[in-house]
Amino acid sequence: MPFRDIVGHDRLISLLSRAIARETLPPSLLFAGPAGIGKRQVAMAVAEAVNCLNRLTSSDLSAGALAEVDACGECASCKRIARAVHLDVITIAPGDSGTIKIDDVREVIERADYRPFEGRRRVVIIDDAEALVVPAQNALLKTLEEPPSASIFILVSSMPDALLPTVISRCPRLRFAPLPASEVADALIARHNYSDPDARAAAADADGSIGRALAADSADLVEAREDASRLLEQAARSGDPSRRIDAVRDLTTSKGGSGAEREQLAACLRALASLLRDISILALGGDRRMLGNADLESKLAALARTFDGRRSLRAYTAVDEALAALERNASPKVVADWLVLQL
Repeated sequence: MPFRDIVGHDRLISLLSRAIARETLPPSLLFAGPAGIGKRQVAMAVAEAVNCLNRLTSSDLSAGALAEVDACGECASCKRIARAVHLDVITIAPGDSGTIKIDDVREVIERADYRPFEGRRRVVIIDDAEALVVPAQNALLKTLEEPPSASIFILVSSMPDALLPTVISRCPRLRFAPLPASEVADALIARHNYSDPDARAAAADADGSIGRALAADSADLVEAREDASRLLEQAARSGDPSRRIDAVRDLTTSKGGSGAEREQLAACLRALASLLRDISILALGGDRRMLGNADLESKLAALARTFDGRRSLRAYTAVDEALAALERNASPKVVADWLVLQL
């Protein structure tokens, strides 16, 4: 996948592309950030751009392109990398045991000492690098200290602090942030055939991760967003505590038992946080392109007249406290009743 096809991470893509163009890319890198936000895709894009046979430059790319150079995506090298059969692009990932063992690392280190077979440089991508057992990390350490001139090592991790400090210190860290909900939704619509409401609901719950959005049940999330929207409308219409508590009662009556009840409420709270964030943007006259629930803009704009910036911030803080209480195993009914009175 070329850089231009990756969702988000504009600053990091620009930085990596410029380093490739100027041949200043470090021999080892650590891509750190939450799971499912595209770190591995960026690592593969680096491998393609480094080894592309018909590399594109800024003059070949469309106006406003982030990359200074990019892979063509069409040459034999790019296609082989995309199919994971390129001899000089090696990916290591946890095995059935959930770890990456020392023998896997030793094999890669041995191959890295040789000249590339078919590409300009060998790219070794260690996915879920936090799964490296300690002996494997120690075996890798010498190679990171004195990397072969023709090889690049990219460690991809959602838990970089699990790595040895000596490994971390030898790999410049690039920090990947969660994607905005609007970008997650757009990607779900464009690339995974989601309907607009399904995409917006999944993005609201995904915490900036396309992978998490794809793994979720979009029907349940659509329902959770509808419940959250109704709660806000009820809170805007009436300050009567009994009516508010009646409005939240259905969220704590799941037939799937206490675990399902807890997850049902948590999904609603995450949707509520997303809606309140958008209401704050509208109330303060912010950039509408940042809305995660753009399909509900007219409804949220109406709510913004009641939930001004200060009230929406208080409500958002209450939602965050409610989610934390659920994680501490508080009663879903108690959490729901308390929260609805704070809105």
